[in-house]
Amino acid sequence: MTTALIVDDSRVSRMMIRAIISDAKPDWNIIEAESGDDALSAIDNETPDVMILDYNMPGMNGLTLGEKLKDKFPGGKISLLTANIQDSTQKKAAELGIAFVGKPITDEKIRGIIQASEI
Repeated sequence: MTTALIVDDSRVSRMMIRAIISDAKPDWNIIEAESGDDALSAIDNETPDVMILDYNMPGMNGLTLGEKLKDKFPGGKISLLTANIQDSTQKKAAELGIAFVGKPITDEKIRGIIQASEI
């Protein structure tokens, strides 16, 4: 079973992403977390295949979390979904091998992340 990890401090954002994934892939297991630390705890016994991370969160930011997840799950597909579209953030994401997707959250963007993970 494919597992998706959604990490965003906004409950509304998590709900929107979950709804789009559930609609496109009803058989996927979806784990939600509101911070980097929560995410690391939530996946103790899981192996996420697709990880969608916000950048601006309390505690560690999405890139720091992405780096930790990349080390732990080298085969997983990680996307940084954020309103922080600064060049430096995009460059750092690219250096880490993390896909960059600008907010707002749309059906098309989330489905694009899902499709990219299947290649």
